[in-house]
Amino acid sequence: MNAFLLLFPALALAAPQQPPPEAAAQVRAASARIDELVLGQLGELGIPPAALCDDGVFLRRAFLDLTGTLPTLVEARRFLTDARAGKRSRLVDDLLARPEFADYWAMKWGDALRVKAEFPINLWPNGAQAYHRWIRDSIEDELPFDQFARELLTASGSCYRRPAVNFFRAVQGKDPEALAQAVALTFLGARYSAWPDDRRAGLAAVFSRLGFKATREWKEEIVYFDPGMPVVGSALLPDGAELVLHPGAERRGGCADWLIAPEKPGCGRVAADRIWAGLLGRGVVHELDGFRPDNPPANPALLDFLADEFAASGWDRKFLLRAILNSQTYQRSAIPAGEPVAAAAQFACYSIRPLEAEVLVDALNQITGTTESYTSAIPEPFTFIPPDARAQELPDGSITSPFLELFGRPPRDTGLDSERSRAPTAAQRLHLLNSSHVWNKFQRGGGIRALGRGAKEPARLVEDLYLTFLSRFPTAGERQVISDYAASGVANSQQAALDLVWVLLNSSEFLYRH
Repeated sequence: MNAFLLLFPALALAAPQQPPPEAAAQVRAASARIDELVLGQLGELGIPPAALCDDGVFLRRAFLDLTGTLPTLVEARRFLTDARAGKRSRLVDDLLARPEFADYWAMKWGDALRVKAEFPINLWPNGAQAYHRWIRDSIEDELPFDQFARELLTASGSCYRRPAVNFFRAVQGKDPEALAQAVALTFLGARYSAWPDDRRAGLAAVFSRLGFKATREWKEEIVYFDPGMPVVGSALLPDGAELVLHPGAERRGGCADWLIAPEKPGCGRVAADRIWAGLLGRGVVHELDGFRPDNPPANPALLDFLADEFAASGWDRKFLLRAILNSQTYQRSAIPAGEPVAAAAQFACYSIRPLEAEVLVDALNQITGTTESYTSAIPEPFTFIPPDARAQELPDGSITSPFLELFGRPPRDTGLDSERSRAPTAAQRLHLLNSSHVWNKFQRGGGIRALGRGAKEPARLVEDLYLTFLSRFPTAGERQVISDYAASGVANSQQAALDLVWVLLNSSEFLYRH
């Protein structure tokens, strides 16, 4: 099959879900406006934009940012040798249609929505699995974001049969204040504790009649509106307006109406900023959960435009993703043309950042043809981990491995963006350089050996290794260095190839998004 695709690249690159012409025109217009807003502010600040990235960088970047995966050897070679116009846009369409897209972005939402079976969240395995499956299906089925948000905010029923109710169960506390804090963080990107007393009390009152009760089924819980519970204060919306309802009425629907109203500064702005940050490495508001008056957006007009376009598209995530990925802003090099800190803050260049723990271990497994062993600290009867599970597919934050812990996977206890550690450590570097875990993957897995068998000459093997690890062809200078090393007699041909593998694995170019 791979040989067939190499012979007929036009068939291989056919995008299964290309938007219709009118939608494609809307995407192009949105992309152009994004560039206009970013370049306009860069001009006012005197910050020069970086040059556009080359095809190899874009290929790897788009794969990682949309699917959390690396392109295969065949995919990389096919894209880089395709001379047709518009191949970057076609690649974006192709990646958005892949199941890995839903896996990866469900993982991101799993962090924010605290999808975790064990302490201190305690959704339990059945609840966590149902919740994760609902999140992933919502992304794969292209559920509009306003409906996604409304379901999370207003759902009632069994945690197994109405999985969105797990949003309120995945909170460390069932009192109205704890529930309001989770809503403020998730949908408004705000720290509830920093609000004035009256605003905190007003939002908490919205959730003062939310009840929780167990059933006879194993660890099932019902979330429901309980009109018999006392009303705690006046229900106030986040802008201070009172939520007026007749006595005994459910209040969550009114709160959801406010949050998803396009004309309000509600969750549309925060969701658009999350999408932007997922692609560019930082939000227009930095940090993602730092929406507050004293932390204004880096480019207010840009954030307003992203939120408006998101709402106008019918809350279509893929529309916003297409608009951003097809913009020159996204496709700029990670090498700034001016002062690095200012350039990154104003999106004059792409932000370099390490691969997430899940993405890195999946990449290692993909390259080596191996799998990883995952466990739960407190395994329950319904905890199930398929032997070939990818880290990004894990439905439960309690299921982990030593590698994931070492490389900064978040515990999913609070939903804060800062739970994920992004700072590289000496222990991580030593693990990649000198651990039996990584060594055994390359020794026992068949991936690298298959590359060796497929390459008939050393130069082709070098090329295949670069395409596999870095998604690009080696430069003439790199080819010469490798040739000189192989000819020096320091190592035989097999050892020289293994040395190259180790160099590529531990290179910043492999370990970072760029």
